[in-house]
Amino acid sequence: MNDLDSTVCPASTRLVGRGRDLAFIHSFFGNSEVHGAALLLSGEAGVGKSALLDAVATGAAHNGVRVLRAAGVQFEADISYAGLNQLLVPLFDDFDILDTVHRDALRVAIGIGGGPAPDRLLTSTAVLLLLRLISARTPLLIVVDDLPWLDRATNSVLGFVARRLVGSRIGFLAASRTDSDSFFESSGLTERRLEPLDDASSAQLLALAHPDVSPAVRRRIATEARGNPLALVELPMALSPEQRATLAAVPTVLPLSERLQAMFASRVAGLSDRSRHMLLLAALDGTGDLAAVEAAAADRAGVDDLTPAVQNRLVTISADNRRLSFRHPLIGSAVVELATAAERRRAHQALADVLGDQLERRAWHLGEATVGRDETVAALLEEAARRRLRRGDALGAVAALTRAAGLSPAASDESRRLAEAAYVGVDSGGELEDASRLLAGAQAHPTGQQSLHAAAASAFLLINRDGDIDTAYRLLVGAIESGEHGYAASDDALIEALHVLVLLCWYGGDPKLWEPLLGFVDRLTPEPPELLSVLTQTFADPARTGAAALPRLTELIATVGDDPTRVIRIGTASVFPERLGDFRWATHRLAEQGRAGTAPVRRHLGALMHLGLDYFHLGRWDDAAQLAAEGLTLCENHDYRFFAWYFQYIQAAVAAAQGDAATSAALTEEIVRWAMPRGTHGARFFACHARALAALGSGDFETAYQHACTLSPPGTVAPYVPIAMWGTMDLVEAAVRTGREKEAAAHAAAMRASSMAGLSPRLELLVLACEALTTPGKAALALFERALALPDPERRPFDVARVRLYYGERLRRLRATSEAREQLSRALEAFQRLGAKPWAARTAAELRAGGQSAPAAARPGAVALTAQELQIATLAATGLTNKQIAERLFLSHRTIGTHLYQIYPKLGITSRAALRDALSGLDANDDG
Repeated sequence: MNDLDSTVCPASTRLVGRGRDLAFIHSFFGNSEVHGAALLLSGEAGVGKSALLDAVATGAAHNGVRVLRAAGVQFEADISYAGLNQLLVPLFDDFDILDTVHRDALRVAIGIGGGPAPDRLLTSTAVLLLLRLISARTPLLIVVDDLPWLDRATNSVLGFVARRLVGSRIGFLAASRTDSDSFFESSGLTERRLEPLDDASSAQLLALAHPDVSPAVRRRIATEARGNPLALVELPMALSPEQRATLAAVPTVLPLSERLQAMFASRVAGLSDRSRHMLLLAALDGTGDLAAVEAAAADRAGVDDLTPAVQNRLVTISADNRRLSFRHPLIGSAVVELATAAERRRAHQALADVLGDQLERRAWHLGEATVGRDETVAALLEEAARRRLRRGDALGAVAALTRAAGLSPAASDESRRLAEAAYVGVDSGGELEDASRLLAGAQAHPTGQQSLHAAAASAFLLINRDGDIDTAYRLLVGAIESGEHGYAASDDALIEALHVLVLLCWYGGDPKLWEPLLGFVDRLTPEPPELLSVLTQTFADPARTGAAALPRLTELIATVGDDPTRVIRIGTASVFPERLGDFRWATHRLAEQGRAGTAPVRRHLGALMHLGLDYFHLGRWDDAAQLAAEGLTLCENHDYRFFAWYFQYIQAAVAAAQGDAATSAALTEEIVRWAMPRGTHGARFFACHARALAALGSGDFETAYQHACTLSPPGTVAPYVPIAMWGTMDLVEAAVRTGREKEAAAHAAAMRASSMAGLSPRLELLVLACEALTTPGKAALALFERALALPDPERRPFDVARVRLYYGERLRRLRATSEAREQLSRALEAFQRLGAKPWAARTAAELRAGGQSAPAAARPGAVALTAQELQIATLAATGLTNKQIAERLFLSHRTIGTHLYQIYPKLGITSRAALRDALSGLDANDDG
């Protein structure tokens, strides 16, 4: 094996996002068929070539390889053999191993000997001989950085040597900038281009280099840096502490550190004033709209002045649509950095003057052009923030509100706007740390009563930071009761506070919590907003009030639009009437936007929740579980600890339906253990639903009955516990199978007396099925038939299969054997298709009892992890972090998190701490 074989291993975990590049270099120099090889690395400035060279060199030295290094330096580019001198300094004492001719030629060439200048070929041969002779004792690695800046003579020698290394113990590794002119002759040599870092690696590098920087600012920097590692590390250093923490607005064009200025600004500094003025307008405009740039420039410059910038490859101008784009965003930053503060303000003002019909852009430019405080501009920015929020740009809204606060002359307006920015941050943006800082800033300017935005933000932060529902609820109710809003339905802060209160009431799971909220809504004048009104009817106590609101909900769904907040709130109103499927396209689009980073994190979470519930009822259980895993990863990455239970419930329900009682039990135990100390009884009710379903599947009907009764006492559909409707058939079945016919009948009657049958076909199916289960003899058959005749049975396959099982059991007991077989066979087929193993087993047993040979019911088998899941689980069990596992497997740490949240339910655990024992158990099962 070549002595360079393991040169890169020790450094392989120290370069973020360069695992594949390091592996390639390792493979290249480790190829046993190539003894001696040359490799060229290329890439844009700052992409990490030098760091990669350092890693390889360090690894080589660690493995006993002698490393010779040189780097191009601009001011030495005209000194012949200056680079060769750098490279060979460590070998001066070894020159005597050469014959006299080659030794003297080499000494003269590098300036340590006298005599006439040697022939270039003689010098090149002398260097090659010296290196080969030394490498016979110790393998060598030649590492050269910035080839284009080496002098021409050195480049010639190195090109000669690099093509003559086969059969030696010499490696040659050099790097140069893409598109840079060089005297190095690279023809015939292998080249590896270093690409910018991907999104996951960029985020990881930023988090490692600048853990104190707000996640929102990190994402902004990642966008501007386009995967350039130097830019990722350096850009935050040019921001103020307030900007790094989003307490102050981050400039539209990011400032550059000294290193980045040296890299990019020198290419701009040589342009004419007119050309730089056009570039400054384009950089500050940020849209690429050349017409706006021309208009703002007026008589000071024109498009023709951009020609030198195009020729120098700083910008491109599209001929078809007249749009200008910088070849790299940091070139625009360099343009802005070279301008004076006065020049920047004048440019912003000029752009604002020509954007009179575009409120958002005009407001932003005025905000940047304004010196001192100005309420007119602050109000424009506040309106621009509202528009951005309606479009789903929560972070843009926070930035506009923050800037508006900074321009507010009155302390009360500054506090109010900071509070609203904090609320938008927690409600939509997904940046809880930033929101907490903004809220602290708002509270630093006490203005008497706490604003409703501040109260809503505080309540949200409380429940997500180990606070309890009761405290958050009392804080928000108190703020609403003491507010000066006059219950005006036009007061945005009041309406937002009421939407938050709806969720707090639901989380609390106590009917008494709803009384103040419903009173507040009734007092709104002239009338409550339609969405809030419908939400309180279909989400609070839908079994009694939901059906009456369905026509209005239908109208809302028909006009859902693309505002992320509206999509999720209409979705929330649609959960229990089970209308999520009517606008699944909008929810799915929002989830895709969230994955692409173009939708607010909280709205992304809401979309995953709604899709997960929808898919569970549709029988798309694998999809539901995958969405739940994605949601848990999102909660972890953005510190939304409060919402994890939603996704754990979906996982628990899927596991229960599929007969994985151990996994379902572990997940529901996690939910209850987390929820109870915080007073989140709503989460406990969801856990009870999954527990009842799991107990039914395993045939433990007594336990199923107890869990179902926790959801709702027999004989009433519990008020203000809407999930009680989902557990009604579980309660009735468990009651019937444990001899509680009276309780079962009372519950079926309560279901019929409620309005739940009018909410959705699935809920009507449950009502009819429960009436059938509690009706003796043949009179039940018509009820079963009515239940199974409801439209679109494929939209509720699990529930329909359960009803067919009950119907088949009743038919068999009435000795209608052939009819029973038909129902049972169709139920068995559905259960097997769904993977509902215990239900399939019960149905198969019923078929056999009726005299029909049925396929053996699927029994729970060994846990099946994919090869990749097993690899990830094994590495996680050793204590490696997600990021460390990601580096080893060339995946993103988010992908690792998603896989782990899919692995936990399969192994029946809820955390990585239990992985080692779970995997040991898996091995033992395999051995058995």
